[in-house]
Amino acid sequence: MNEPRTAPQSATDRNAYSSWRLSPTAYSAKRSFDFEVPVTPQSLYISMADEVRLAADVFLPSVSGAPAEGERPTILIFTPYYRRFALEADADSSAVETSPNTARYRDLFTPAGYNVVVVDVRGTGASFGHREGFRSPTERNDYYEVAEWVCRQSWSDGRIGVTGISYLGAAADFLASTGHPAVKAIAPLFSVWDTYENNYFPGGVQLFDLIESYSQLMIGLDQDDREAIRPFESYAHPAFDGPAPVDEGLNEVDRDAALLDHRANYRHADMMREFVMREKPLPYDPDYSSASFSPYFYSDGIREDVAIYSVSGWMDGAGYANGAIARFLTKNRNPHHLLLGPWDHGARSHVSPWSDEGKPDEVWWFEILRFFDEYLAGQDTGIREEAPVHYYTMHAEEWRSSTSWPLASATTRYELAADGSLKLQPKTAVASELVAQSNVRADQHSTITRDCDLVDYAVDFGAGTGNSTRFERIAGKSVSRYYSDWQGRTDHHLVFETSALNENIELVGHAIVTLQLSSDQADGTVFVYLTEVEADGTERYVTEGLLRLIHRVESDNPGTIETTWPYRSFNESDAQPMIPGKLESVRIPLLPTAWRFSPGSSIRLSLAGADADHATQSPHGRPPHLKFGVNGPSTIEFPTS
Repeated sequence: MNEPRTAPQSATDRNAYSSWRLSPTAYSAKRSFDFEVPVTPQSLYISMADEVRLAADVFLPSVSGAPAEGERPTILIFTPYYRRFALEADADSSAVETSPNTARYRDLFTPAGYNVVVVDVRGTGASFGHREGFRSPTERNDYYEVAEWVCRQSWSDGRIGVTGISYLGAAADFLASTGHPAVKAIAPLFSVWDTYENNYFPGGVQLFDLIESYSQLMIGLDQDDREAIRPFESYAHPAFDGPAPVDEGLNEVDRDAALLDHRANYRHADMMREFVMREKPLPYDPDYSSASFSPYFYSDGIREDVAIYSVSGWMDGAGYANGAIARFLTKNRNPHHLLLGPWDHGARSHVSPWSDEGKPDEVWWFEILRFFDEYLAGQDTGIREEAPVHYYTMHAEEWRSSTSWPLASATTRYELAADGSLKLQPKTAVASELVAQSNVRADQHSTITRDCDLVDYAVDFGAGTGNSTRFERIAGKSVSRYYSDWQGRTDHHLVFETSALNENIELVGHAIVTLQLSSDQADGTVFVYLTEVEADGTERYVTEGLLRLIHRVESDNPGTIETTWPYRSFNESDAQPMIPGKLESVRIPLLPTAWRFSPGSSIRLSLAGADADHATQSPHGRPPHLKFGVNGPSTIEFPTS
């Protein structure tokens, strides 16, 4: 039997995880890990109703090298990034991890007594067929058929859990949305709820670098193009030799035949640019839009008894944390938990500037194991008695807990002033204004204006944020220290800043910026950045928000996407060109975070009209001249603990 797998616990660990009754570290020490991971999986094809065969690896808990007897719950993993790589003939298999995308699930759940089944989705890896689109309806149907297959196996007890990071996490939502009765618990990790706004078009702004980079990765994997894969270090090991063949078939013959099928796959960059407006269908298929590959669209199919654990990080791409929070708020009748940590996409890095070398904290994985032990295996782990929300506050470097979202108990508001300062408003004024604002209809938020002074800003389309930002990891690029070159980045922005703080201020959740503005163009984009400027002048990136101005009109939330921040449909029917010269009031939510500003620091709000490193220009080749109303109508509201 394996030794119990526990995370090392330092004094810092004990303090940091004090917001749990039973911390993930303590749970890992308490739980037994009685089984071995088999040296090689059972590898086979699963036939779909249309006779397309999907490649799968099956890892059964083992004892002394043989599968353990008995039926057990199964963890299902669906991946487009290869369930396993083949190795070059002269490679040392003991020195190379052949499953860089899925090994963590195998190594956590199999020793804990779960069957683990990893499947190459249709049109990827060693699976046959082709991909009609990004997370197509056909692929969702495949998930249901695979679940049916699992339930028929002698080693299955008929209970299924689904998890995974990013694409794999959305697959968990998709399978649960089919209503399959075997699905008892899902843990979508670092995954979207609305693919349009949480990832490719945050604020309605197209992220061209993400689209192009991800497209290159998928072409490289789907076509086994080693040159295309080379920039992506997780998949570019020189010993890798394409997707691993399925053992029961004709090995490389079957694998190579499957790769030929993949030549019919959609091209990601070409297709994604068709979806500039949310839910606008393809011109040749009225039933396929951005909703078709977004979990929210199918979420009514998730049974209320399915337990859900949503996990994300404060630096998780363009809006994955929003996706986790929206899932938590929308599926509030389900047993549900929310974990928001100091992480980038997939928790590859600890993103707090005060962390130890940016090394990721792996302890949280035992929280996911505890979740499945409770809701899938039926063990009494005590997780139901824990607070449903846990989050990490950066600069305080502590985990906190909450019984609900939003997290804040108070609001602090600053006014953008003509002298470039952020002026603290009296709390009484804040309270009365919040009440007044809550009585305003959503469609009025873009038209209310107040008398003010104006500040001019000429947009520089060459302004950028560099290549160590929150957007790199979701594009498959490696970043070790985030925003390490932020110093001086805001010098060419329109800047507003507080005086030195007298006490700590903790921002928890979504800061909301209200801007009264006009433009000389009918379109444009506003980027809003929040920075802590420390007493010695060090500038720390905190968070940001962005909005394409034709999408400035707010909408009421649909039942499938609940938010506590301003919501927009991003539908073509709601898009409205700006009227040049007309002042309008626009609210922009910043991406959520939990950050403690220290005494002696100042808080900087900066405005720009471009991010040349990541975002498409609006309007093309016509940098706008913007005017912002100050000394009254433009503000930033901080939810504070």
